[in-house]
Amino acid sequence: MIIHNPKGKLIAIGGAVDKGTPPDTSNAENLGAKFLEEGILKRLLEELKGETNRVEIITTASLIPEETGQHYIDAFKLLGNDNVGVMHIKNRADAINPDYLERIRTTEGVLMTGGNQLRLTSILGGTELHGILLNRYQNEGFILGGTSAGAMAMSNTMINSGSSAEALLKGEVKMSRGLGFINDITFDSHFIKRGRFGRLCQAIVGNPASIGIGLGEDTGLLITNGDHMEAIGSGLVIIVEGDKIKYTDMADLEDGQPMSIENLTVHVLSKGHSYIFSERRMEH
Repeated sequence: MIIHNPKGKLIAIGGAVDKGTPPDTSNAENLGAKFLEEGILKRLLEELKGETNRVEIITTASLIPEETGQHYIDAFKLLGNDNVGVMHIKNRADAINPDYLERIRTTEGVLMTGGNQLRLTSILGGTELHGILLNRYQNEGFILGGTSAGAMAMSNTMINSGSSAEALLKGEVKMSRGLGFINDITFDSHFIKRGRFGRLCQAIVGNPASIGIGLGEDTGLLITNGDHMEAIGSGLVIIVEGDKIKYTDMADLEDGQPMSIENLTVHVLSKGHSYIFSERRMEH
């Protein structure tokens, strides 16, 4: 299914989204409460258009799903919404659970948590639950959020692995198929903190018709109509365009060799600024 002019909205988040927890320097997920009231989760709730404000949390990517789900329940409760459910979809059999399918058909928003994006795509990809999500995003005012792995899996092409340190050596970045809510985009997460600029560059040099979106922590994009991308949250969004590349030697190199790239285009967005995907330009 190819998504054109969707009625729904995507919220792609770079990870470590503030959930209203007290500061804890030993845990990167606990960033403190200072961004909560004006932050990403509040914006997600504001975008819900139904009567119940129901949100379902899909913890498939996480290796600690119970703990992760409870964090988000607590965070949304701090924001005044206790109509939140958690779906621990741990295998493909769970993805056809009739109760889960009905909840996906009736909820107003879904948030996919962080963890491992390959778990998301291998467990959800092609299932009836995946199909319901795609259909609702295409045809209804449905909100689909994803943080970290949940954001990286949103597009049709996805980074599934790749060392930040070795990212500009040919072959170090591995790509696979994502969940296909938006096409010709590659998301990367924890982008600033983990130094993933080179990783995203290689992903785009290998597929220059796409754009790369690097999402900082506690930072995201609100994507409307599959085209208008508004930066939200506390940090930066880096956008990498490959369509104006004049030269790269990537095709001529052996795996493990460093590559050269000429005329890669980079934009930097902060809160309140936007990018128009179809026009490849920022909106101030």
